[in-house]
Order: sequence, then structure tokens, then C-alpha cells
Amino acid sequence: MGNKSDSNANHLNEKPGFHIWWRLLRPHTLTASFIPVFVGTMLAILDGTFRPFVFIAMLIAAILIQAATNMFNEYYDFVRGLDNENSVGIGGTIVRDGIKPIVVKRLAFTFYGIAALFGIYICIISSWWIAVIGLACMLIGYLYTGGPLPIAYTPFGEVFSGLLMGTVIIGISYYIQTFAITWQVLVISIPIAILIGCILLSNNIRDLDGDKENGRKTIAILVGRNKAIILLSSLMLTSYALTAAFIIAGLLPIYSIISLLSISKAREAVKTFQANTTNVGMIPAMAATAKTNTFYGGLIGFSLLLQILFPLSL
Repeated sequence: MGNKSDSNANHLNEKPGFHIWWRLLRPHTLTASFIPVFVGTMLAILDGTFRPFVFIAMLIAAILIQAATNMFNEYYDFVRGLDNENSVGIGGTIVRDGIKPIVVKRLAFTFYGIAALFGIYICIISSWWIAVIGLACMLIGYLYTGGPLPIAYTPFGEVFSGLLMGTVIIGISYYIQTFAITWQVLVISIPIAILIGCILLSNNIRDLDGDKENGRKTIAILVGRNKAIILLSSLMLTSYALTAAFIIAGLLPIYSIISLLSISKAREAVKTFQANTTNVGMIPAMAATAKTNTFYGGLIGFSLLLQILFPLSL
């Protein structure tokens, strides 16, 4: 067992020490929490309002909730027998590094607790309705792999992740700055919500065979690998088409055209999936999908900053 595990760790370039806990956070997914907060805040600044301490509190809370969700995922996938020492795409803290499952679970709840403290501060500054929404997000994060019917076992994982981490987080980030919400903000959030959903879809494409054996019914399983890759490509194209439409309609500034530079990462993700069928071979495809959201969202946020500093109109 030890030799096999060591070989797999070496193949995945895993290191001991601090890296054990860093992998548990699944850092490649954390931009799915950073980008929406960044974009929502930039939209608020564009409308003339910025509260730096609220922004920092929201950013930390969102990252903590995302990290805790990843830990619950690690814990419950182990408890249900989905993960073993040869599983790829996971932190491996339990099955390869020997950290006790209860430690991972307690750490996840600790992260939730710290996030709640930041949430209380945000509510004091803005509205206690944010607490209701925040608790709902935390509950869904837990129920993604916890509970009697985990969301991860259904075809709705991509929808929940995109809606909550994309539209809801962008909306909250805007609201706590401006004390208002507009339909324009919600519409602008759609491409990012789609790309965040794509991150989970790419994960489900990679894990299709193992998930199928363990009774999951994800979209990737229901439509099959090839059609899932086509769906991934279509969703990414939809995000870019919507972006172009938003620029033409004046919802986004002309500067937002720079977000199209991220298309190269989207193309890389799809081509890598098409060229590989092994779990290890598909890891770069999933990474490219996550980077697509990071680059796209980062460029959208930067384009809003440019509009603030150097206003332009079509």
C-alpha cells in the first residue's frame, strides 16, 4: 500500500508538510470565490461606492466557505468510499496523507465559524438579510456532499455552484457596497456563473467512470463523456457570446473586450479533454477550465477598473 501511494503522490507531484493542508483547500478552485467578489465590488465602484473593509470581509468569508465546502467534499467522499489512495483530483489529505477524517470535518466547521464572524460584521454594516442568504449558501455547500441526498449525486451540481458562487456572490458583493441591487448586475453575472459551473462540469467529466460506479447521476454521466465535452464547449462559447452582447448593449464597457483573451484557455481545456481519457491526463483540462474562469473574471474586473479610471462609451 505504501509503495503504491508513494508512487501516485510522486506522479501527481505531491509534497509533504504544509502542502498537505494546502492541497486540502484545493486552491485551484478558490478563484471561483475570489472572482465573483472582485467583479461585484468593481461594479459597485463603477457606480460610485467602495467600502474597503467590507470588501475584505466578504472576500475572506467567501474563500473560507469555498475551502470548507472542499473539505466536506473530501470528508464525505472518503466516508462513502469514493476516494482511495489512487484517486486523483482530490486533496488526498485523508487517503494518502493519513490525516484523520474527523480532523478534516472539524476544520471545515471551523472555517464556517470564522466565515460566520465576518458575515456578522457584513450584516451590521449592510443588512441582516445577508445572514439568511449566507447561511443558505453554507448549508448548500455542506449538502453538496453531505446529507441523505448529496447534490453531487444529482445532475444539479453545476447549476447550484454556478448560481450560488456566481450570481449570488456577485449580487451580495455589490449590495453590501451600494445597499441596492440592479437587474444589470444580475445579468452581468451570468457568464461568470456559467464558467463556474463549467469548473464542476470538468471535474465530473474527469471523474465520470468512478462516479458512475458509485451511483452518482451527474450531467456528465447522463449524457456521456463526448456529449459532456460538447456541453462544456457550448457553455464556454455562450459565456463569450453573452459578453459580446453585453458590450454591444452597453451593459459592459468597451474595455471588456479584453476578456476575450481568455478564450485560449477555454480552447485548451476542450482540446485536452478530447485528447485524453485517463484521470491523470485530464487533470490539465480541469486546470485550464478553472483558469478560464480566473482569467475571464479577472479581465472583466480589470476592464471595469479601466472604465472607472478612463471612462469610454460606445
